[in-house]
Amino acid sequence: MELTFEEYFPYTHHAARVPELTDGCDTQRHSVVIAGGGPTGLALALGLANHGVASVVLESDDTVCSGSRAGAFTRRTLEILEQLGVIDEVMRTGHAWSTGWTYFRDREVFRLQMPHDDSQKHPPAISHLQNYIEQCLVDAAKRRSDLIDLRWQSRVDKVKQLGDCVRLEVQTPQGNYALETDWLVACDGGRSTVRDMMDLRLQGHRHEGRYVIIDIRIDTEGLPVGRRCWFDPPSKPGGTLLMYKKPGGMLRFDYQLQDDDDEVEEMKPERVFAQVNRHLEMMGIHKEWKPVWMSLYRASAMTLERYWHNRVLFAGDAAHLVPIFGVRGMNSAIDDAHNLAWKLAFVVRGLAAPPLLETYSSERVYAARENHRFASKSAEFMAPPAPAARLMRNAVLSLCEKDPWFSSLLNPRQHSAIPLVKSPLNIPAEATDVFTRGPRPGDILLECPLELQGKPGHLTDLLKPQFTVLYFSEDESLPTDWADAVAELSSRVPLQAHAITRTKSGSASAVDAPGRLFTMYDAVPGTVYLVRPDGHVMGRWKCPAPSVIGQALERVLQAEMETM
Repeated sequence: MELTFEEYFPYTHHAARVPELTDGCDTQRHSVVIAGGGPTGLALALGLANHGVASVVLESDDTVCSGSRAGAFTRRTLEILEQLGVIDEVMRTGHAWSTGWTYFRDREVFRLQMPHDDSQKHPPAISHLQNYIEQCLVDAAKRRSDLIDLRWQSRVDKVKQLGDCVRLEVQTPQGNYALETDWLVACDGGRSTVRDMMDLRLQGHRHEGRYVIIDIRIDTEGLPVGRRCWFDPPSKPGGTLLMYKKPGGMLRFDYQLQDDDDEVEEMKPERVFAQVNRHLEMMGIHKEWKPVWMSLYRASAMTLERYWHNRVLFAGDAAHLVPIFGVRGMNSAIDDAHNLAWKLAFVVRGLAAPPLLETYSSERVYAARENHRFASKSAEFMAPPAPAARLMRNAVLSLCEKDPWFSSLLNPRQHSAIPLVKSPLNIPAEATDVFTRGPRPGDILLECPLELQGKPGHLTDLLKPQFTVLYFSEDESLPTDWADAVAELSSRVPLQAHAITRTKSGSASAVDAPGRLFTMYDAVPGTVYLVRPDGHVMGRWKCPAPSVIGQALERVLQAEMETM
């Protein structure tokens, strides 16, 4: 059997293009250049476009990535993809799931049920292919070609900061050239060229355990969607193996190599294919299959100390490496891009001072370390670093059948949005503004169904590329003083207010007739939540004066920021 990934995915290969030049330099000085056209770079470009900011994306390859790579995408990522304009195609082709099965040898010992109820707009996770989602992002970028200049086969060769700009040297098959940009964002992956040229180093550690990853094409009819994890399976004694059902009749396997296994030998196709056959036979699956893509992976928990370096910023794998366990890789990268897009756009447009970018760095470094904390526990459980640790892990697994309490130790704690409760952007609540529930400053919004303009909708439908005021109202309109204050502020800062009422009337735009949102947010008439453009709550008050919004925005957009 031979690898056949080109057969199963419609890769479009793009020619290199050199812009108009003067003395070997791009004639236009750009506001933002993004090094790397993978999911992080494309998500950032689309996010900037939503804020009206143009960017140039330099991608060294001529097409999207090969193979599935990232395989599971969380509810938070789906919310962001919706704002980027690609959710319909992603959901149409992906597999929603909420269940994960864990086995010790041939026995099920734990069943993960991710939280999901009828309040949610999106499922807790979907199984998909990174190359397909990248293509959706590329197609969306093409639709925004007025603001996104995507240049294929364009490799950054040199980076030099010149005080108020960055000068890049770019290599292409059609010739090399230079360009200048006000801001450079490195989204060029775990082996970041920009990071190396700036002599920056990731800090952290690599975990024990190496994993072979292989996608196969097979008839998956009747196989439930979800994550399956085996410890010490009969098909791979002493190791661990993960399996996901993928769209398009595909399965993905991640299986662990033993400490003394030779990588070169174990990555030979005949060895990998034999392991797949053994596991399929163990599951009682006797169907023909074809290999699509395979790779070797080793878990790392590493990060830059800062993501903002004068005129250069870092995002995604260029900024941090996160163990894949708990699906924290691409999901955390998309969250990086969503956090950075509005802040960089506000700085480029002159709405905010550059120190706002320090909050991107501090918030996302904090998020990376939180992801490391959770993912590292999973990585060490999957591949214990010492014999004693392996003995303890196997003891826990063997006890799960006898005592359900031990099963809680197997919860991989799937990725979710990291609460930024220590962010310097958060507005401290006054002592009298006591909330017993609802999202805190730094949390993302809790989803809830609403009636919007007379039609079924959800709270997150109200979010746009701007600050959002949620005003819990007696009726369908804002009080006059609030309406006047919001109108004045929105002339200076992207801002919109929505009155949410329990009273259904012909003119109401957001109706919470059952009062579910009022209860979830511990709201009374006059309660206000201020939400950032990336969906994190910035402040909340029970019955404030309209001036609190102006004070909050002034603090965010003009003041020097402390790090987290």
